Amino acid sequence: MEHTITDDKRFMQMALGLAESGRGRVEPNPMVGAVVVKDGRVVGQGYHEYFGGPHAEVHALDEAGSSSRGATLYVSLEPCAHQGKTPPCADRLIEVGLNRVVLAVMDPNPETAGKGAERLRQAGIKVVTGVAEDEAKRLNAPFFKLMTVGIPYVVAKWAMSLDGKTATHTGDSRWVSSLESREYVHKIRSQVDAVMVGIGTVLRDDPLLTCRHPGGGRNPKRLVVDGQARLPLDSQLVRTISEAEVLVATTEHAPAERLDRLRKAGCRPITVKGKDNRVDLRELMKVLGREQLTNIFVDGGSTLTASLLEDRLVDRVMVFISPRIIGGTEAPQPVSGIGVGKVVDALALKDVCVRRCAEDILVEGLVSNVQRREERD
Repeated sequence: MEHTITDDKRFMQMALGLAESGRGRVEPNPMVGAVVVKDGRVVGQGYHEYFGGPHAEVHALDEAGSSSRGATLYVSLEPCAHQGKTPPCADRLIEVGLNRVVLAVMDPNPETAGKGAERLRQAGIKVVTGVAEDEAKRLNAPFFKLMTVGIPYVVAKWAMSLDGKTATHTGDSRWVSSLESREYVHKIRSQVDAVMVGIGTVLRDDPLLTCRHPGGGRNPKRLVVDGQARLPLDSQLVRTISEAEVLVATTEHAPAERLDRLRKAGCRPITVKGKDNRVDLRELMKVLGREQLTNIFVDGGSTLTASLLEDRLVDRVMVFISPRIIGGTEAPQPVSGIGVGKVVDALALKDVCVRRCAEDILVEGLVSNVQRREERD
């Protein structure tokens, strides 16, 4: 059967859609979807459902059964060629007698990185690459960053009023955003490896940072950036330690007795280099990368957010804008720090998406490190 580019794109879109179903359950593995097609008809499909479980290709081939022989497999990421928690998928593809394999993108993991595709070619299977490649990379942006840079993908979120305030001058912030916006944030929490906040946010708001979405979901690790280990033992984070792990990023200058108390309470301190008793965020990200955390959701702290942005550690921004005007010179704002001296030096977003979330407006975009150059009079 002759294969067209249109057919390849259509079936790859199916594979990408299936891959999305694994979000929040497969990390630190990538989300992968696979579709088996024979004589223009889908005979098997599957996705990587949970970390440690069978890969997408296995599910799709199992469903296709004997129809896999002579068929085409569409898969959103290069099949693995190494033994991990499961056997190499490339070997299974060869065993079932596929005629053709279409890949969206090559695996950045050095253990595979082209080896899977090469093994298939050596077995006489035709391999096509690069179909919907950009979409596949966007789908697994955290995995690609971890594999190539060695640090997690960071999403910074905040909710603010129309005039840019995150709370009133008295500190009241319940609730700046709508119920629908807050439920969406809880859904996002269920899809990330860790939620990060600064100690100032913890001392002021005493948050839980768990996933409380109506549809359920896993709890992420809860990470407090706390250079002096000031996290109170009676905080909600510590009192709910059995629900989700609490990591405390601190420095070598933190008092030993405080660290001991946190350890005894069940928290796990992570000690990194400090600058003026503040956690070196770049070093922290390297540690988190070595622990295989793929994505971090920053959910509080204008100082922490500013520092992450200044250090160019934020990959994506999510801003919920509420149609309220709070006012007040002393009312908190979402990003503090020194700020830039000229608008032309401001961080710009690209691939911006704007949508409604009840009465709020959600603005999302990737942080661009390329400064905008505007025409001047």
